[in-house]
Amino acid sequence: MHWLLIGYMFLFIDRPFEVWPWLGDLHVERIYMLLTLAAWALYPNKRFVPSGLHAAFAAFAAAILICWGASPWAAAGQDRVEDWLKILVFYGLLVTTVFDERGLQRMAAGFVTVMALYLLHSFREFLGGRYTYRMGIARMIGVDGTLGDPNSFGASIVVALPMAVALWRTGIGGKKAKYALIGYAGLSILCILLTGSRSSLLGLLVYAGWLILRSRQRWFWLAAFAVAAPILFIALPGSLQTRFETIINSDVGPANAKESGEGRIIGFLTGLELFAANPLTGIGPGAWRPATKSNIESHNLYGELLGETGFLGAVTFVAVLIAFTVALRRVSQVRRTDPVCENDLVYQVPLAAGAGFLLMLFLGNFGHNLFRYNWLWYGGFLAVAAECVRRRERDREWDCEDDVYAVESYSVSWVEPDPVDV
Repeated sequence: MHWLLIGYMFLFIDRPFEVWPWLGDLHVERIYMLLTLAAWALYPNKRFVPSGLHAAFAAFAAAILICWGASPWAAAGQDRVEDWLKILVFYGLLVTTVFDERGLQRMAAGFVTVMALYLLHSFREFLGGRYTYRMGIARMIGVDGTLGDPNSFGASIVVALPMAVALWRTGIGGKKAKYALIGYAGLSILCILLTGSRSSLLGLLVYAGWLILRSRQRWFWLAAFAVAAPILFIALPGSLQTRFETIINSDVGPANAKESGEGRIIGFLTGLELFAANPLTGIGPGAWRPATKSNIESHNLYGELLGETGFLGAVTFVAVLIAFTVALRRVSQVRRTDPVCENDLVYQVPLAAGAGFLLMLFLGNFGHNLFRYNWLWYGGFLAVAAECVRRRERDREWDCEDDVYAVESYSVSWVEPDPVDV
């Protein structure tokens, strides 16, 4: 079952049916999901791992359906809602069939492997001349059509990096795996730079800074970063140097690059206006363009959340964040009592999921990522990891109780001999 889920990850991320149209005509992704659902129906001992995230995601799903049903532009949002519900189904399959540490390891490694294949496939196409020319530069894109836009593609890479770091820290797979992860990290950085996505670069820098500050060798890594960053920047083509320079000086780039940056602020303000006009349910998921008569999306998570789902969506989304925080905090508390095993996967995957959530919240200032798959996938990873931690804690307490019982039994049976008279 786990391998079927990893296969679906590949179909969902690389989306070969969007690369080769004849696969799309066969609807291989639908056939594959039907087979996966059939296998799930026959899978023994399936059950939901206990987690407050299930209720939070269910509430958010209900809010999305209500907002969609109340929208005057429901037809425009149908694809958006259907695609998100498919992600929700995958979440359900994940948290009902993965219970132990071996399954968690398999899914985490599978996710990173799928991302590596996706990057390699996209990079190969880029070298073959497949890119988009935008903002005055040639920009790398993903091979898929759904999230292949330079900014979306770059965001996918950034948000996936914490899981690769989690695998690195565990040491699973030995030196070969570490070399592979170094290669993956290098390819990720290269692809982010080639996309010309300023938001993705900022996300990468934020995550790198977080890793450095948490490291015990922070001064070494700060020095290494201070040396490597200028060298890497100089190695970039002039067009990309100018593109990234607009992050701190918008006047050096073309006018449309400056307008693009300002568009994120406009997206947030427009979302507030839509929320004021439709406070309860918003305009409906996926209805941004017809409702605003704009040619582009909101490019802002918070404007998208308030404008498209209103109060219902905002409250339930916050509930998801709270449930995620509670689960993460619980794992962190146990981790502090088990310092010897702090680099075990059951502790590192929650840290990766937490970093992924924070990165998506940060990148949400520059992109409309409310319906991204990463929210549900990382939520599922956290729920499974938390269950593994609960099992480990329960077994440890049981062992301790056994030890205490053994000592007490021994002390009862021990009889101190009488002293010998001399």
